[in-house]
Amino acid sequence: MIRATALALMLTSPVIAQDLPPPPAGSYRMDLGHTRLLFQVNHIGVSNYIALFTEMDATLEFNPDAPETMTLTATVNPASVETHYPDPEVDFNALVAGPEFLDSAQFPEITFTSTAVTLTGENTADVTGDFTLHGVTLPLTLQVTYNGGYGANDFDPGGARIGFSATGSLLRSAHGIGYGVPAPGTEFGVGDAVNIIIETEFSNPDAKAP
Repeated sequence: MIRATALALMLTSPVIAQDLPPPPAGSYRMDLGHTRLLFQVNHIGVSNYIALFTEMDATLEFNPDAPETMTLTATVNPASVETHYPDPEVDFNALVAGPEFLDSAQFPEITFTSTAVTLTGENTADVTGDFTLHGVTLPLTLQVTYNGGYGANDFDPGGARIGFSATGSLLRSAHGIGYGVPAPGTEFGVGDAVNIIIETEFSNPDAKAP
């Protein structure tokens, strides 16, 4: 199904896509094959280090007529962190997932449950929610852009589809992850501020074609 969907989307022209019906309200599930969750931290003051997670899930109660009422729940497996570390003799994924950082054995889930949606533009909103990382729950606000979507149709077997881009930031020390944070007045270490970058699609296979 994923292969068929990807091929169809690549072969369909933007003009045809624009002629599709709009996505209806309903319960949408995150499409893992079209989702990337990256995080970015400063590395010793000379670069921004980027890694990602490969196992996650989310459900969105979508309502295009009343976006302020929409709700989102998401979970991420911290043990699925992928660093693409080049040395095969060093399991850097395990280091980041281990007790010094994410401690995935003790805290096996990262979660986000939205509590408010505040529109900031025609297709943008601040989505605030309860964010739990490393066993600590704090409010987190994501700056979200709705990229569009379409209703059920003949070429996408996944049904109705919608897409979003989102960014946010947090301090990992506030969640009890202080290992390697630079001393005051220096950037020598691994930055406290963590930037979040999300590109995602959601689908609703139960949506009916008009």
